[in-house]
Formats: sequence, C-alpha cells, structure tokens
Amino acid sequence: MEVKQGCWMIAEATGEAEQLEAKVRTLGWSVTRLSPPWSGCCLEDDSECRIGVVHVDGLSADRIGQLESLILRSRCLWLAVAAEDTLEAAESRKLIATLCHGLVAPTVESQELGCLMQQAHMMSTLQRHDVEQRGMTGAASNDDSEYEMVGSTPVMWKLFQMIRKVAAVEAPVFISGESGTGKELTAQAIHERSPRASACFHAINCGALPDHLIQSELFGHEKGAFTGAVQKKIGRIEATDGGTLFLDEIGDLPFELQVNLLRFLETRTIQRVGGLEDIPVDVRIVAATHVDLERAVEEGRFREDLYHRLNVLQIKVPPLREHQEDIEILARYFFERFAGEKPSHLRGISRDALLVMRQYSWPGNVRELINRMRRAMIMCEHRLIQPEDLGIERRKMSRQILTLEQAKERAEREALIAALGRNKNKIHPAAKELGVSRVTIYRLMEKHGVIRPESSAQPTA
Repeated sequence: MEVKQGCWMIAEATGEAEQLEAKVRTLGWSVTRLSPPWSGCCLEDDSECRIGVVHVDGLSADRIGQLESLILRSRCLWLAVAAEDTLEAAESRKLIATLCHGLVAPTVESQELGCLMQQAHMMSTLQRHDVEQRGMTGAASNDDSEYEMVGSTPVMWKLFQMIRKVAAVEAPVFISGESGTGKELTAQAIHERSPRASACFHAINCGALPDHLIQSELFGHEKGAFTGAVQKKIGRIEATDGGTLFLDEIGDLPFELQVNLLRFLETRTIQRVGGLEDIPVDVRIVAATHVDLERAVEEGRFREDLYHRLNVLQIKVPPLREHQEDIEILARYFFERFAGEKPSHLRGISRDALLVMRQYSWPGNVRELINRMRRAMIMCEHRLIQPEDLGIERRKMSRQILTLEQAKERAEREALIAALGRNKNKIHPAAKELGVSRVTIYRLMEKHGVIRPESSAQPTA
C-alpha cells in the first residue's frame, strides 16, 4: 500500500481515538501522534505533515485552550472529528469553526474520511506552493527593514526611477517626506544600488539622541575627552568609511553641531571629540527630514550653507494618500510579510476592508498601514479581515463628494493601473484582461497620465 504524506493526530488516549488512528493508517497515511499535555508541543517544523486530524470528543476546557494554541502555531490544515454532543459545548464549537478546515463524525466511513484528508492535503500543498512562489517572485526580503518598496502607480514609478538615477552618482542626497512614508527605506535603496553597495549602511536619528551625546555619536571621542570617556570611541561617520550614512531628522540637529557636519562635507575629514588629528573619511551622506528646512533656514534654526551642501540631489517620498491605488498591493504584501503572526483560520482581506482602507486618509502613511495590518491579522476572528479589525473609525474616513463623471474617471484610472500592475506593465495582457484593444490601453494611459517605467518588468526599487 502506498503511504501518502504524513499527518499529525491529536487525541486523548481513548479507545475511540485508537480506532481513528488505525483507520487513518489503513488509508495509507503515516501518523505522528501527539498526546497531552500539548502546551509543550511544537509543530513549527511540519514540512512532512501537511494536514492534521484532531479528535475533539472528551476534551476539557483546559485541553481545548492548549489545543487552540498548538494549532495556531502550526502551518497545516486541520480536520476535526467530533460527535454531535461535543458541538454543544461553546469552546469546542468555536475551536472547530475558526481553526479547522473540515468536520466529520467519529462514525465517518473510511472512504469519506480519505477523500477529505486528500482534499486537505492538496489544499495545504497549493497554499504552501503559492506562498513559496510569491516569496521567489516578489521583492527580495531584507531582515533589516520592515518592508520593501512596493508600488505600481506613476508616482511610485517616478520615485523608483529617481532612486536609480541618484544611486549612480556620489553627490549628497536630501530626502523629504511626511513621517511614515519610508524615507530610511529610500536611503537604503539608494545605497544598495550605488557603487558603495558592498560597504556598510548606517542610519542615525538626529532627533532621538540627547544634545550632549550626538557629537560623540557622530564624530567619536578620544579617551579622557570628558567625564566618563574611559576609552576611545569611533563615531558613526568614521565607522561608515566607504559606505553610506543616513542622517534622519537632520532638521533636529543642534545648531552648534551643524558647523561640524558642514566642515566634514567640505574637507572630508573629521576630528574626534578631544582630539586634534584630522581623520580622512570617505562617506556618502544621505539626509532626510519631515520638516520644512527652507523655513528653518529663514527662521535661523538651520544653517543655509549646510542646507545647500546637503540639498544637492532631492527626492520627495510621496504620502500614501497620493498613491492610493497601491494600498491594496501594500496590504496584501504585508499580509504575506507577517503571515507567521496570523492565526491559521485567517485567509485574506475582505473587499469591505479594502474599500475602507482606500477611503481612509492614512495620516501615518505606510508605517500606519503596517501597524493596522498587523493588528488586524492578530485580532481577526474571521477567515477574512473585516473593517472593524483595522480599528479605523468610519467617521475619520475622508468623505470626498464626487460627481458621477468624476467617479467614472477615478474607477477607469484605478482599473487601468491595477491591470498594468498585475501584468508587469505589459500592454497586451493588460488589454486582454480588461477586454479592450492595445490602442485603447495607450489612449487611456495618455488620458490619465499613466506612464510605464523604462523596464517592462513590474518596478520595485
């Protein structure tokens, strides 16, 4: 008899459970039996077991709690075996309804059980294959960043193109944008596409350090330079030699330290605090802020000469409300990015939730989107994330009144951009999907100001 892929089995040590295990083995499955207590069991390494069978009859409320925690940590689909009277208990009913792929009675015929197990095995294999494929074809993951730069709208294509252009040269870059738009990620993308990619990338938040520490943090200090300086310290600028240093919230840099940074940009040398030696350092500076530096210069809070030294090449990272068509792409990306945190019953995002997300103004931009998605994935008790799981109050959503013609124009533009994004910006498949000619696609692109990137592949920075 051919042995199929293995399966987990969770059951109390009862005669009924023994009979169920024997029936499963007779169907050709190898069984890995898990006996209580289940609080210490681990199913993270379940590559050989694509499905699970749980015998719910006779389990106490405490056992149900252990079982729920165990199943939530697993990656496979589960079939529940339970008698009708077991379903009258609220804990058992909730466990089966939210965490199990199917339900059968203990008296189930072998043929029916075998069909259900085979179906669950096929579904589990498809789901894993889908996740693996998305992992191979999506943006390369980076453990040092919360998310990759993802988007298919014209404003994001423009950003990606700008990143590639400025990455090829050595001049300082100034990145502006609201909080949460991804300025540090933009700086890292510039570094990774520059000739300095093999060297280090360091980031420092100028507004997060106390004034009395930031000079030592940037330039380092000699032993004995001040009370507590018991040994020499290499500063961030010197430690980044050959690489890229990202100075976030540069507008918060104390005025008296701005001259030190200006001197480094002019001479490419530094002096450690308490030292006299000029140390040459080869570092590219990328700076960013969410404040208006031009106004800060006018108000005397920021040196004009330093501003012009930093502001050689400019990049503006758009707020999320300016590329709302990317919200669905980003939401689905984060759903997969944090899939390890979600309960096993959660399968995706509902259409109502996506609608609410498109109508929301996102004052916290992409950072807020990440936080709300992670919250929703943990709190959701349904198979699909609902609007209430996101924690967005409908009264806070923007209520822009559109005429019928404006609504049609917006829908047409969103459909065009979505079709191009799904088809890697290729005209023919996008036209086929929308049921129009290639000429119509070109006409719509011109009408709505939609441009394709230089490469025909879907752009990711």
